Amino acid sequence: MHALSRLTPDVRQYLLVTGNYWAFTLTDGALRMLVVLHFHSLGYTPLQIAALFLFYEIFGVVTNLLGGYLGARLGLNRTMNIGLGLQVGALLMLTVPAAWLTIPWVMGAQALSGIAKDLNKMSAKSSIKLLVPDGEQGRLYQWVAILTGSKNALKGVGFFLGGALLALLGFAGAVLAMAAVLALIWLASLWLLQKDLGKASGNPKFRDILSKSRAINILSAARLFLFGARDVWFVVALPVYLSAVFGWDFWQVGGFLATWVIGYGVVQSFAPRITGKASGELPDGRAAFVWALLLAGLPAAIALGLGSPLPAQWVLIGGLLLFGALFAVNSSLHSYLIVSYAKADGVSLDVGFYYMSNALGRLLGTLLSGWVYQAHGLEACLWISSAFVLLAALISIGLPRHGVTAPR
Repeated sequence: MHALSRLTPDVRQYLLVTGNYWAFTLTDGALRMLVVLHFHSLGYTPLQIAALFLFYEIFGVVTNLLGGYLGARLGLNRTMNIGLGLQVGALLMLTVPAAWLTIPWVMGAQALSGIAKDLNKMSAKSSIKLLVPDGEQGRLYQWVAILTGSKNALKGVGFFLGGALLALLGFAGAVLAMAAVLALIWLASLWLLQKDLGKASGNPKFRDILSKSRAINILSAARLFLFGARDVWFVVALPVYLSAVFGWDFWQVGGFLATWVIGYGVVQSFAPRITGKASGELPDGRAAFVWALLLAGLPAAIALGLGSPLPAQWVLIGGLLLFGALFAVNSSLHSYLIVSYAKADGVSLDVGFYYMSNALGRLLGTLLSGWVYQAHGLEACLWISSAFVLLAALISIGLPRHGVTAPR
């Protein structure tokens, strides 16, 4: 607390927002793994499991649009606190007796969780824009990469936490424990987060939730297909495949996916070095196109490998690791570009619109993940993933290109 008091008010508020975001991310990752594994063990089909996340993704789309507007009018700290409170409520909804855990009830809890997640993400990502001067784009890229990478690494820890808590405490005990811890963090947040960071200088109009920037619209469209390409096989198809085909238990599935997401987050943190910042270069639209093109053929190659005489476990695990590394660079590039393109005044409006597209891609990917896997198997999910990445690459051709040089 003494160290925090010595920091400037804006930096102190940003660090508190980031800490809350990290704590929320742990529960979000754990809850997703808990729901997938628990309901799969109860005999739910992949399509039914995907349906449990339907409202999570739908309300994510709505929340990013409205959340950006609320952040600009009320301040990012208030939207962060609302998100934390809603996540506590979503977790408590799942502590009811097992007979009450019907599909509509769980979908309702996931709706609250989806709203909470996107309020937290929008608040944290928007804050960075306000702390870095416009002329320091290299530092902006680095800070965005560190925040994004650390968040995803913690989400991976959350996956492992979800599998471990399910095995140790059971479903109801696991969500109750997470609700209790997050409630304490929420109470502390209500006390500590006081400054209206990110509040627009004027009162934005409701129509401002739709972006008027061509660059942001193009980037948002590319983001939709990029994240649809990940979730079409990662959300439902992959964990169910690992459990049903390879015979992995809760610990193995949760541990492996946790390790993958942690590694994914680490690569995101180093994305500025990988894409050339160390040599004085900053990414632009051409970089987004090139890195998406590098990723496009990989899911199809994994699908071909699964249909070959090669050992399926080695093909899938090796391909997933390479996919994670390339996808992490793509995601980090996008996260930098949106913060760079966004206006500083009312930044949450542009960031919220962009992450609305992200949520729409996740919704599309989640639905396809359950339906396509149940009807046609994992290989079909992978072919769709390749097609989506290729679309993201082609859309990225329209992004602006520049000759900006990053300060060393």
